[in-house]
Amino acid sequence: MATTSECRPQIPRSEVNAILQRAAAFCREMNFHLPPFAYWSPERWEQAGPEYDEIRRNRLGWDVTDFGKGDFARIGLALFTIRNGHPEALGETDKTYCEKLLIVEQHQVTPYHYHRKKMEDIICRAGAKLCVQVYNPAADDSLDRERPVAVSVDGRRSEVPAGTIIELHPGESITLPSFQYHQFWAEGGTSLVGEVSKVNDDEQDNSFLPELGVGRFPDIDDDVAPLHLLCWECAGDE
Repeated sequence: MATTSECRPQIPRSEVNAILQRAAAFCREMNFHLPPFAYWSPERWEQAGPEYDEIRRNRLGWDVTDFGKGDFARIGLALFTIRNGHPEALGETDKTYCEKLLIVEQHQVTPYHYHRKKMEDIICRAGAKLCVQVYNPAADDSLDRERPVAVSVDGRRSEVPAGTIIELHPGESITLPSFQYHQFWAEGGTSLVGEVSKVNDDEQDNSFLPELGVGRFPDIDDDVAPLHLLCWECAGDE
């Protein structure tokens, strides 16, 4: 379970439950089918034996974050990790790739960050358009507002000015290499977004723009019982 910090606002479990219900309904509306464990109750997880340890170990399943800001509608993201390897098992028999589904609501920002190791394709699958803004990092880890950014949109490579907003409509995608700052949001409604990448490691591989003061995992106030466990809760993390 995520730990509680006096400095960060908490997101109520009742809000998390509502977010998950809304996300699952949108997936159904877009005719995107999630695996059965997406709908398991906490009680069903208690009954799940070691044959499901890949799900637990690699943090598959639901993920909700407000990036520690307490304003999910403005700065937040709901996502579902469908498949993933484990960063400590690379080169063995584990998966070397990850697939996620992101439910990005209108004008809801996932704030500037880059990944130190992970390269990812962000794909607008259905729904509203997705806007992705890109920068290179400066030497002090701020946004480099001068240097052009190399981008690949559906395999077409080009250079764009720093801070360019790439608009992705359903079926379009962008490749984001490691050490490339990006933030994104939906316009015109909710966007169903796919992510295909190298193995995902949310503990070690995310670098947020320092001045934003955000964090990857939320603090949750259990005002009600959980509808579904989040991925780190299935894994038994404290």
